[in-house]
Amino acid sequence: MVAAKEKINILNIEIDNLTKRELLIQLKSGVVFTPNVDHLIKLQKDKEFYTSYLMADYKICDSQILMYASKFLNTPIREKISGSDFFPAFYNYHKNNEDIKIFLLGAKPGIAKKAQQRINQKIGRNIIVGYYSPSFGFEHNNEECKKIIEVINQSEATVLAIGVGAPKQEKWLCRYKNSLPNIKIFLALGATIDFEAGNLKRAPKWMCNMGFEWLHRLLSEPKRLWKRYLVEGLPFFLLILNQKLNSYSLQTSDE
Repeated sequence: MVAAKEKINILNIEIDNLTKRELLIQLKSGVVFTPNVDHLIKLQKDKEFYTSYLMADYKICDSQILMYASKFLNTPIREKISGSDFFPAFYNYHKNNEDIKIFLLGAKPGIAKKAQQRINQKIGRNIIVGYYSPSFGFEHNNEECKKIIEVINQSEATVLAIGVGAPKQEKWLCRYKNSLPNIKIFLALGATIDFEAGNLKRAPKWMCNMGFEWLHRLLSEPKRLWKRYLVEGLPFFLLILNQKLNSYSLQTSDE
């Protein structure tokens, strides 16, 4: 019998206090989201995003900054499990499990295909059974969304790894999850497909461990990410202080 998951509350989001090994063992089905500072800031005012987040069966810490915040709140998270670390651990863990067949949804044309080729070569079998690179704004295009669902359903995939950025990927899963009956595990993984293809480089380990992975991402994609890290993320620290002082409330909650 699997023990109940311990939850750590940060800004009204319940984060599962699991190690990567525990998650790999427990994850037989369900939806996995990877909260970080950017997610928690967006969740403060985006009700649809917040509703989508409530759907997740697992919410795992994808940020060293959240690790520091959890210690400050006297409820320490045991391990940082970023999506880009968890995904390779997941497909290696299921290397010989023929029931695990993964579909990649995300990245620019050619990138997901390259990720598929690299992963299958590493694993030694066709664990990635399909991919689709959606157009910009695809989430508002009903015809393209129908096409994506059809392609996934025809692929025989049992796992969907979606990497189109937050909150787009979480909202898309919330809307279309029930249209994918063959998918048992849903992984919302941000830029992970780009990392797997070698299109983007991960930050050095020391930067990840110190909480400076955001700086590496900012320097890699300054035009796209400067506002997220240098402007939008700053209120996070005040919100954490408010939670510490018991004066925090989430605007999007029913309360």
